Parts: sequence; C-alpha cells; structure tokens
Amino acid sequence: MRITFNGAAQTVTGSQYVLEVNGQRLMLECGMFQGKREAAFQRNRSIRVDAESIDAVILSHAHIDHSGNLPLLVKGGYRGKIYATPATDRMADLMLRDAAHIQESDTEYVNRKRERKGLPPVEPLYTVSDAAAVGDHLLPMKYDQEFEPVKGVTARLVEAGHILGSASIVLDVHEDGRKFRLWFSGDIGRYKLPLIKDPTLPENADYLMMECTYGDKLHPDPDEAYREFRQTVQATIKRGGKVIIPAFAVGRTQELVYDLNRMMSAREIPAVPVYVDSPLAVNITNVFKQFPHYFDEETDSFVKCFKTVPLEFKSLHYTQSVDESKAINNKPGPMIIISASGMAETGRILHHLRNNIEDPKNTILIVSWQAPYTLGRQLAERATKIKIFGEPFERRAEVVTIGGLSAHADQAMLIKYARASQASLKQIFLVHGEPKGAFPLIEKIREGQSTPVAYPDQYESVEI
Repeated sequence: MRITFNGAAQTVTGSQYVLEVNGQRLMLECGMFQGKREAAFQRNRSIRVDAESIDAVILSHAHIDHSGNLPLLVKGGYRGKIYATPATDRMADLMLRDAAHIQESDTEYVNRKRERKGLPPVEPLYTVSDAAAVGDHLLPMKYDQEFEPVKGVTARLVEAGHILGSASIVLDVHEDGRKFRLWFSGDIGRYKLPLIKDPTLPENADYLMMECTYGDKLHPDPDEAYREFRQTVQATIKRGGKVIIPAFAVGRTQELVYDLNRMMSAREIPAVPVYVDSPLAVNITNVFKQFPHYFDEETDSFVKCFKTVPLEFKSLHYTQSVDESKAINNKPGPMIIISASGMAETGRILHHLRNNIEDPKNTILIVSWQAPYTLGRQLAERATKIKIFGEPFERRAEVVTIGGLSAHADQAMLIKYARASQASLKQIFLVHGEPKGAFPLIEKIREGQSTPVAYPDQYESVEI
C-alpha cells in the first residue's frame, strides 16, 4: 500500500489522503484548506489528484476541513461512492450547500468591486448545484458495519467522539498475500463531552494514522468548563444583561444548548429566553434530533431524570428568518443569544455584537479557539476599540473566555490513543497537526513505547 499525504500534513486543515492498494485508489477525506483567503483559494482550486482515478472515498465526519472539497471532486469527474455514517451523510450535505452559498455570495461581492476597477470576474470554487451533486454519491454506513470500498479492503467506521456521527476508519487490508490493519483516527474527541459518546480506542492496529492537533496541550476538564459557563450566565442574568456567544453551527452550538437545558432543568439558572440564531445551526440541530441513539449514557440519564429532550426546552427559540433575527435585538435582557460564525467574522453574530457590545451589563462569551486577525480574536484579547461592518465601537461589554470546551483530544488522550494498540503497532503517522503540537507529542510517545513515529510532510508518499 502507498499512502500520499495530500492535505492536513504538518498543518491542521485540508484533510486528504490517497491510498493506492491492489491497483485501486481509495481516498480518505476530501477537505477544504482554510487559511488566508487568496492562498486558500489557490490551494483549493486543485485537489492534486485526477478525480476520475479515485475508486472510492471514505469520510470521517462533516466538518468542512474534512469534507469541503467533495464538490470539486465530483465536478472533476468522480463517479464512485462516498462512505460515511448516516449522521455525517446528512450534515455533510447541509454544510456543503451552506459553504457553496457563502462562496457564491462572497464572489458576487468581489466581482462588484472588480467590475468597478475594470477587472474580469472570478468564479467561486463551486456552486450550490455543485454541492448538491455530492448527495448522489453519499452512501451511509452504520457504525461497525463492514463494507468493501475497494478490492481487498474491508472497512468499518467506529465512534471517534468528536462530533455527532464522527468516525475513525478501520481498514483490514489483503494485499499481495499480506494481511494488515490500518487505523485512521479522523478527529479524536474527548471523554465526558456533552451529548457525544466517548472515542473508541484502536484495537490490533498495525499502522496508525493519528491526528495531533493538541499534542502539546492539556485541556481543562469538561466539568470545569460547565461550571465556568454556569457562573458567567448567572452573573450576567443577575445584572439584567445578555450573554452573546459566537458559536460554530456544528457541535458547539448543540453542546451549549444541552448545557443550558441542564442548568435550567436543575434550576441552577432562571428560565430566561435562549435564542439559537443561525439557519445552519438550526438545520444541524434537527439532524441531532434524528439520531438520539448516538447520544451518550449521561444524556440518556438526563432525559429520563427530567423527562425532557436534550435540545428542546420551554424558553429555547430557534430562529430561521432575517425578520426573526432582527426582532431579537428589540427585546430587553436578560437573555442568551447563540449565533454563528464561531470566530465572529461573518453571519448574524455581527448584528448581535453591534447592538450589544457597548452595554456593560452584557457579556460576550468566547468558547472556541479564535484565529489571528479575526474579530473573535480581538474580543478574546479584550480589545476596547472594535470595528463591526466598518463602524467603530467602544467595547464596554464584559468578555469571558472558556477554554475547556474543545472537541479535540488533548496530549494525554492522544498518548492513550497511541498506546492502546502498541503490542501490534509497526508504525504511527501523525497528521492534522502543526509542528508545535506534533513534536512534543512524538517525545511523549517515545517515552512509553518503541513504535516508530513519522510526521509526513505535505504531498509526501510512503509505502507500508
């Protein structure tokens, strides 16, 4: 088998790996590279592989950095199946259409500026119709259901514990008289995350491709993050303010809603209005509701104890239309508003920030990592002079950051994952991580086991 690391190699984005086995090509992931706009656009224009030469694709989960270039693959002539769990199947369709809509809107805006300068128009990477075409290739596979994506490879999807429907990919390979197991982690989750089941650890793996995003860090316990969240909400409600939360539509929004349900059901906070103001988040939440059997035992116990459903409660409102969104800003506090985007760069969250950032009664709650140069990063760093839609604002609202809500495994969990199958392991390949995360993790792994650890470069190929 030959593995080519086309994406998320020595970086955390654009996940894509091509496996050549028994004369066929199997692609794991087809993610979009995310970075500075022009560089990302140029990188994503080419998926560095002949789409018609790919025989099958397996997708670990629906996040755009893992699925976002599937429309280009299909547009380029791919005719095979895209295997994923049923929840990933449905969420990927929603997210790809949303990504395409954003690209079309951004391109329309850019072309208006280019026209004024006498420049030719540019095209989006793909359109909504291109994204919709991916659905014809998606084939849902239940957890632990065996299938044969290419000749001589038996595959299974097992729980990765990262977001709803996320999977690690287990490949049992028969090639040239050899039998071996390649285990691809996908994005590894954490123990005790809200809603989601814990990750399945590798078993009898000969080769392990493992993410290393936070290979240099230890996360706070999720229980501590819950307490910090509760204290922030209690304090803001007490002063009659609004809690404004920029949150990613997939995973983070649903976790926050569930935690608020827990707080209100246990009467830890009053039943103030909660608004989820993001059409994509509303659609993704509906997918969550379709898969209650994916929830963990703690969620099941909560449902039985309080006779409720995890993502519904009396004071919760899901908004879809623009008019509904605008109406929120005419309502007095206290209240809680959860809106996209997670880094406060686009979307409805900008309107909520603009309307509430200068009121000291309010709190802006940052619950995710914020990329440099984003509005979210400025807020996380407590900037007092803020521009929103080009207008200057004086930030008087309190800013609170909570760091324990990451859905990625930390260093301790990654070490546990790497050692789970050490008796059979011949090689570990670290992917989906920058050097600052990978190198400390390599040293930690080497302290406890003798398995060789590689950190492949972008576009590098290896034989196993």
